[in-house]
Amino acid sequence: MSEQQQRTERRVVIAGAGMAGVQTAVALREQGFTGPVTLIGAEPHQPYDRPPLSKAVLLGKAEESAFDIDFDGLGITLRLGCEVTGVRSGAHELDTSQGPVPYDVLVLATGAEPVALPGSDGVPGVHLLRTLDDAARLRPVLEAGHTVVVVGAGWIGAEFATAARAAGCAVTVVEAAGRPLAGALPAEVTAPMADWYEQSGARLLTGARVARVEPGAVVLADGRTLAADAVVVGIGARPATGWLAGSGIALGPEGSVTADAALRTSQPDVYAVGDCASFPSARYGTRLVVHHWDNALQGPRTAAAHIAAEDAGEIPPYDPVPYFWSEQFGRFVQYAGHHADADTLLWRGDPAGPAWSVCWLRDGVLAAVLAVGRPRDLAQGRRLIEAGARLDAERAGDPSVPLKSAVLP
Repeated sequence: MSEQQQRTERRVVIAGAGMAGVQTAVALREQGFTGPVTLIGAEPHQPYDRPPLSKAVLLGKAEESAFDIDFDGLGITLRLGCEVTGVRSGAHELDTSQGPVPYDVLVLATGAEPVALPGSDGVPGVHLLRTLDDAARLRPVLEAGHTVVVVGAGWIGAEFATAARAAGCAVTVVEAAGRPLAGALPAEVTAPMADWYEQSGARLLTGARVARVEPGAVVLADGRTLAADAVVVGIGARPATGWLAGSGIALGPEGSVTADAALRTSQPDVYAVGDCASFPSARYGTRLVVHHWDNALQGPRTAAAHIAAEDAGEIPPYDPVPYFWSEQFGRFVQYAGHHADADTLLWRGDPAGPAWSVCWLRDGVLAAVLAVGRPRDLAQGRRLIEAGARLDAERAGDPSVPLKSAVLP
């Protein structure tokens, strides 16, 4: 058997059947990989897309969001309702709830898991929103127009509050920080977003910590009690990597799998993609953990290319411009880049209006763009970030000037 035949006949096992896992399997076939590919998912459902869970599925406008992929036709074996429990990399075996699964190449794509509210386990009426089953449990809450308390004013909290208001629910959002999206964006950028809650008819309580959750109520640390037919918790997510303890696969301080620019892990023949992985970004000079859909779409193409390639030296390093979007309170919010080390913030438009955007520059180079109802700013900005474009700050701060026209020669 030739070396190429050996490469293409290797058994690839993918742990995780969300977007990142599914896209890895599909990308392998697109790259010409002909060996066995097995996709293992903990949930019994056909693999599905998650963004509609907080939108169409939650509101009953869609029953499911299964990927329209012919797995049989692509020769991809599905093992669903199968939980991964460990990796023995020396033996090249994945441990699962259905027994060990041997692999030649393993791809970790287990995503992230929501952070539970301490003390809420087992309390009736407390919900997380991560899976299809979670959405199914929440749909009757919205259909009944219940009184809902949302804990956390991040992206998920805002999207759920939006859906709940659209369904006619009375909604109170409780946020421990002094503003929404405190962990994601600077205070001056989130300030206008706080008004969106009231405009939608939702009540936003900031600087409010939850002391405990009781059946039918949320009790705050200052003694206030909020009536709640249902409590939805959206206080963040962490990489779903606890099952890798003892595997020898290196993890970062936040629990993400430490991958290199080819998305290889510290163990041979093991890759990591999507929400569970971090990767080094030469563009931003730091290691990134990106818990968003686009990363779960793009990363698998790099991992699959390395698995299938004869000459991996021709494959560019994985260094994307992070991108995500959110639909909340009648607004389409998009973000591209990474603003953490930026030194200049530019406004484009009035943040009190329906459409505006923000640009971050680092040493004059565009580092990130946030666009609210200005998709052209986002599209142009994303391309300029990829190109490492340097902008004229005065022109870039003029909303009437297209961003691409603010590029310095």
